[in-house]
Amino acid sequence: QMQLVESGGGLVQPGNSLRLSCIASGFTFSDYDMGWFRQAPGKEREFVATIRRDSGFTAYADSVKGRFIVSRDNAKNTVYLQMTALKPEDTAVYYCHVRHNTVDYWGKGTLVTVTS
Repeated sequence: QMQLVESGGGLVQPGNSLRLSCIASGFTFSDYDMGWFRQAPGKEREFVATIRRDSGFTAYADSVKGRFIVSRDNAKNTVYLQMTALKPEDTAVYYCHVRHNTVDYWGKGTLVTVTS
């Protein structure tokens, strides 16, 4: 049914930037709010950002506020996460997320490693 495919992760130095993409399929993308979560080794998955179906509302975890921007292009069925001023503590697998009814759907994730 619902498919989410992330891309854009990689290895970067602190202070640098990365742009993650998530391409959605199998559902009417513009009908759904989308989100980004991340999971560092040995830690629980945590919320990063969310964006309303029409881009009219966004929200961020305190840890990324002012550094990350979530956006979407409904014509391309794609949600983005622009990450700037990256810190080592941003190192994690980043997952795209959508909720349908009470069921959570996830992509496979893309790895972001921030190290000097």
